[in-house]
Amino acid sequence: MKPGIIIAAAGRAERYRKAGGTGNKLDALLNDGSVFAQTLRHARASNLAVHVVTRPENIQIQALCGAQQIPVTLIESSGLGESIAAGVGATPHWDGWLVHLADMPFVTPVVFVEVAQALAFHPLVRPCANAQPGHPVGFSHDWFNKLCQLTGDNGARELLRGENIHFINVNDVESQRDIDLPSQLTQQNENNHAAS
Repeated sequence: MKPGIIIAAAGRAERYRKAGGTGNKLDALLNDGSVFAQTLRHARASNLAVHVVTRPENIQIQALCGAQQIPVTLIESSGLGESIAAGVGATPHWDGWLVHLADMPFVTPVVFVEVAQALAFHPLVRPCANAQPGHPVGFSHDWFNKLCQLTGDNGARELLRGENIHFINVNDVESQRDIDLPSQLTQQNENNHAAS
């Protein structure tokens, strides 16, 4: 088996709501679909297996995955660490995991493929843009037990501390943007409208 992509889509989007956003930011309009739809589309275009971790109330995300036969793990997640553990635990047959965040819809299929290919030679792989570590974060199968034990909201940050990570330079800095605030969505949609 090749590595696969775990899309963590079980956050509460508290920053988004505090800034005036309504509903689930992953369902918010972006380009010709939603934030999550674009993230999922790019992940699927890599031709790697995809598994989504989301909350039971995230009905639109479940519907999108169901229509495309993407497996989903439902979890009342208390944080990113718990979501990663659930996704990795549900896919023990994979040869590694690319942990990706559902609110990062600009990461291209090429980046997913490059991280997956590098996992054949390195146990930890990460894109890097403008000297900033990015996503998805690739883990070889050797990390299975540690990933399954993650808890809380730190994601895999603690696991990565002090480890030798293989970085892949990504020229497309825009690909590493996430959507945290309603203003970012408005700006992106206005830019797309102006370009069309």
